[in-house]
Amino acid sequence: MTMRNPVSMLFQQDWRGLFFALTRSHLRAVLTLSVIAFCFFAPGQFSLQPMDRDEPRFAQASKQMLETGDFVDIRFQEEARHKKPVGIYWLQAASVRLGQALGIEDARRMMALYRIPSLLGAIAMVLLTYWAALAFLSREGAMLAALMMAGSVLLGVEARLAKTDAVLGALSIAAFGFLARAYFAHRAPGVAPVLERRHLIAFWLVIGSAILVKGPITPLILALTLLVLAFRDRTLGWMRTMRPGLGVLIVALVVLPWLVPILMKTGGSFIADSVGKDMLAKVGGAQEKHGAPPGTYLGVFWATFWPAAPLALLALPFAWRERKDDGVALLLGWIVPFWLILEAVPTKLPHYVLPLYPAIAILIMLAAERGGLLRARWALSLAAVLLVLVPLVFLFGVPALFLLLEEGATLLRLPFLALPFLGIAAAFGIAAAFQLARAERPIRAVVLGLFASASLTLAAYPYGLPMLKAFNLSPRLAEAARASGCASPAYASVGYREPSLVFLTDTAIRLTDAAGAAAFIDKDGVGCRIAFVERAFEGDFKAALQGKTAPALLTRVRGVNINAAVDKQRNLRVLDIAVYVRR
Repeated sequence: MTMRNPVSMLFQQDWRGLFFALTRSHLRAVLTLSVIAFCFFAPGQFSLQPMDRDEPRFAQASKQMLETGDFVDIRFQEEARHKKPVGIYWLQAASVRLGQALGIEDARRMMALYRIPSLLGAIAMVLLTYWAALAFLSREGAMLAALMMAGSVLLGVEARLAKTDAVLGALSIAAFGFLARAYFAHRAPGVAPVLERRHLIAFWLVIGSAILVKGPITPLILALTLLVLAFRDRTLGWMRTMRPGLGVLIVALVVLPWLVPILMKTGGSFIADSVGKDMLAKVGGAQEKHGAPPGTYLGVFWATFWPAAPLALLALPFAWRERKDDGVALLLGWIVPFWLILEAVPTKLPHYVLPLYPAIAILIMLAAERGGLLRARWALSLAAVLLVLVPLVFLFGVPALFLLLEEGATLLRLPFLALPFLGIAAAFGIAAAFQLARAERPIRAVVLGLFASASLTLAAYPYGLPMLKAFNLSPRLAEAARASGCASPAYASVGYREPSLVFLTDTAIRLTDAAGAAAFIDKDGVGCRIAFVERAFEGDFKAALQGKTAPALLTRVRGVNINAAVDKQRNLRVLDIAVYVRR
């Protein structure tokens, strides 16, 4: 590898003493990063509603495992969910079980408990970025690469969603760290390219766990990287030191105890559903209305990896110029092939590229430590604009969103707890842009950008989104049902069918039509019956009740369902849902 000078002009006059103090020992660096990552990812864990649709689908399936005691089959109500393996469901179920053991009331409906694996996965992704970066960078550079991940918008979102992606990201960067150390040992003259046995076992345990969480994604990225290295070096003989035979055995021991029972239970349909109906369907077309043209990931990268993304622009010439360097080649091998595949696949979701972001952060810092960041005035100015754009969009966009969507919203009814933090984020963003464009201090710009990201985190998660009641339809419907005084009601819903409503009410809720809801609420039996009926179906519901005793109208809940607008490719419209009860 090319010689680097980590204690170069990069850190001079840019809090050099602070970074040296924080990285004096690995323990101190890890503790510092853990605290910072927790402060970035914890706000909003309890205050955010279940975010439709994927999050409550995962959480509801985990809840049903606890309800039924079946930890092999994955179901949402009666529908089989064989799109992803079982790993994340086990982690979520364990978190909820722990909450129950601690005496948390109604733990199975508390979304924050299902988010704990994602929270821990996001923190682990930050720490493992530091660990992986140490194979490329000084301690100071590794800490900055990890901080880039802590402040990134995308990881902040995934840390608050009870899904697979934060955990998968942590496992992916762990696999990359082991691969980097093995590869560099092979390339170093006179050094036997052998990992310690405990590292080999840990590497293959990581691969098996990644398969159990999200199938072949991490092994695919790893395989693509090895193909790049094989083409570059004309050999992959060094991979024998990774003991692939032992690896197959370890991966099998991790995966088969679940895979065999689910194949027996489903008659093999799990493979057909997960590979054929999920993975290959995404390759063949835009699945679930998530289609987008090639280049989409590059377009959203400037926002999802903000505030570090603008520095990636400055690192591009270095990456091309030094592509023959071992470290740069390895990083590009991890990033580029999988990114190109994702751009080519019609189905696109922002989180698909998350496992690649730590390698981008490391590449940025590698360029910075070697003095390779582009210093052209036009490039610095463009990067500065990208750096300040995100907080300015939030500063003006959040109030506009409230005025547009909130019923009866006025300038006097804006989320005033969020507005000061939006202003602070904009101020830090402007300061960071100035340091980058005028003073040419990229490290100072990154740190100021992290302060801007922290301010946006506080504005968005604990103070902004929870106050946007227009999006909180399911929590408000569930609250209305609890206000009815019914102890254990049965539920039906017409028109509004979001998974969050199932999660917050009851697994047995009937998602039906107007006639079905009328028959449900008129059915004789003990206990309360509650029906949620969207206004568009209310006439048919009342017509189906003719000649029968009308249920009591408990209340009406109005709000916006973004998912319905996306599904039907129409503008946002306000839903008006009546809550009927029969005691």
